[in-house]
Amino acid sequence: MWRSLVIALVVLMGAASVVWLDGRFVHWSEPPSIPADPRGVRRAAETRMVSPEERLDAITRAQVWREPAPAGGAHLPPTAAIENLSCRFVLKRLNGTTPKFNCVLDSGEEVRIKYGTGAEIPAEAAATRLMHALGFGADEITLVHHLRCYGCPLEPFATSKAVQIVRAHDAYERALDYDDFRDFEWVALERKYDAWPIEAMMHEGWAFAELDRVDASKGGAPRAQVDALRLVAVFLAHWDNKSDNQRLVCDTHDWRAGTPCRAPLMMLQDLGATFGPRKVNLRRWSTSTIWADRPRCRITMRHLPYSGATFVDTQVTEDGRQLAARLFARLTDDDIADLFRGARFDQERGLFSDVHPVARWVNAFKARVDLIRDGPPCPQV
Repeated sequence: MWRSLVIALVVLMGAASVVWLDGRFVHWSEPPSIPADPRGVRRAAETRMVSPEERLDAITRAQVWREPAPAGGAHLPPTAAIENLSCRFVLKRLNGTTPKFNCVLDSGEEVRIKYGTGAEIPAEAAATRLMHALGFGADEITLVHHLRCYGCPLEPFATSKAVQIVRAHDAYERALDYDDFRDFEWVALERKYDAWPIEAMMHEGWAFAELDRVDASKGGAPRAQVDALRLVAVFLAHWDNKSDNQRLVCDTHDWRAGTPCRAPLMMLQDLGATFGPRKVNLRRWSTSTIWADRPRCRITMRHLPYSGATFVDTQVTEDGRQLAARLFARLTDDDIADLFRGARFDQERGLFSDVHPVARWVNAFKARVDLIRDGPPCPQV
């Protein structure tokens, strides 16, 4: 924080070329040498801005699900935490409240790192892996035991926010010291789903009510797949579903500018507020309802924070309920246990962490699947 305050004074006063920073004098006119980024590495596609009409057209034709490829004999993608990793800090504009920062790996790939003792890291690690297993689009989260970040300040997230507020980005960036480093324990390495984000002015992502615009007759996903996505969102208790926590993307690498996207995809982006509703809370998740009216097959999030945010009570189809049940049924008890164990649900994270044996999480998971699977057929929509 002191670092950013010093930079703010320098920038606002138009000051001198030398300041005292982290116990040393820094010459703004002599920035530290920064290794060049290697080219040709995997990078997330840049956002494409389109007109509101083009965005709505993409939603109309969007897909939400595809048949997942089996991984290692099962449908759950393999998990393996990285033991040791190093990277180089990158100052970026950051949103939200979860502590995070960007950094560049030795390969040259820029990734997002989430850190701290909050429940968002295990929640997102498990939820994104589950979404991949079921066939829905999601980012890729990998846990890292030991991360060494060269150039990182003591508190990267707070510092980045402060630099952003005082608009001292250029000055701070010139002062970065890549000989210095900070070590972090059990962080999440996030790779964005490798597709073009589609946005329009004042429209980032999509609201759950907009799923009603998907039209199978125009090439969009069938209603059963849309309803299965809704059911999975309620299953996870994904209440933090403001529009920018979902993402509309063009799922092809040959999208030419000025032409409609041939493969729009609607996906869930930020799944850190799941398995709750208070983020990884076994009792609350176990008792969180799925149905507003089971005989009519109306699902709800009204009992969750913000009354479910952009999610409105919806009557799902029998085909959608059956599809969701079949997808969950592909996971064995060992798969489900590995899901929670791999995300470290059974490990202490901090003073207020809700830690329980994996077996209890497995039982809660299966009980929630039963809520979807059991009961009479849904009436015709």
